[in-house]
Amino acid sequence: MGAPGPPGRLRIVATPIGNLADLSPRARDALLTADLVACEDTRRAGRLFQSLRASGAVRRPQLLPLHDHNEDRQINRVLKRLEDGGDVTLVSDAGTPLVSDPGFRLVRAAVAKSIAVEALPGPSAILAALVVSGLPPWPFTFLGFPPPRQGKRRRFFETHAELAHTLVFFESPRRAAASLIDAAAIFGPDRDSALARELTKLHEEVLRGSLEEIAAQVAERGMLRGEVTVVVGSRGRPPTAGIRTGTADRPSRCAR
Repeated sequence: MGAPGPPGRLRIVATPIGNLADLSPRARDALLTADLVACEDTRRAGRLFQSLRASGAVRRPQLLPLHDHNEDRQINRVLKRLEDGGDVTLVSDAGTPLVSDPGFRLVRAAVAKSIAVEALPGPSAILAALVVSGLPPWPFTFLGFPPPRQGKRRRFFETHAELAHTLVFFESPRRAAASLIDAAAIFGPDRDSALARELTKLHEEVLRGSLEEIAAQVAERGMLRGEVTVVVGSRGRPPTAGIRTGTADRPSRCAR
């Protein structure tokens, strides 16, 4: 028996957050040439492959569910495929994997085994909401999802209230109204904010104003539809702070 071949590679692939046209050619190639696609939900990944078939693609690799509840159990299975020389593509339901999505433990395990890990960047609800918010885009801190219960959620917001950063967080549409009320109570009702939902989709919407104003609008509507991303300006910082004009003080390309 000959010596084992070189290990494969783990590709972290960003997929559309709504508009399927945002799937990059590199991402499409990584999906169609993979030996295994590890995905948060095989049904969602299956629909993505259906759209690829509609555009002329014919190959669908094996799909392996990898989510918060089974990631630890699936890691060895994925590593075995990689060590045998297979190419594995990791996707989440939408956007960039690992960022409030599964995959971090798998990536750490692959790095520990000296397996090549590649990122294929693309859609991200965090960056999309940040750049349409009208709030200072840097520095910013991504908070993930706040806790679902009010007490823990308020304490969570308190730990970030004094940061001189723009804050970005995700929220469930059914908890958006309650979360915004808590955010207004902790961050201050006049804090400049934006709420983005259905980003890149037909009914994309961005609400801008103070936290109190946006909370009132959402409470009046009832439960929102679609994924929700909230952007909150830093305390005491006007919306134009940190936004540079001209080129003299713009960072060089290599510094970005």
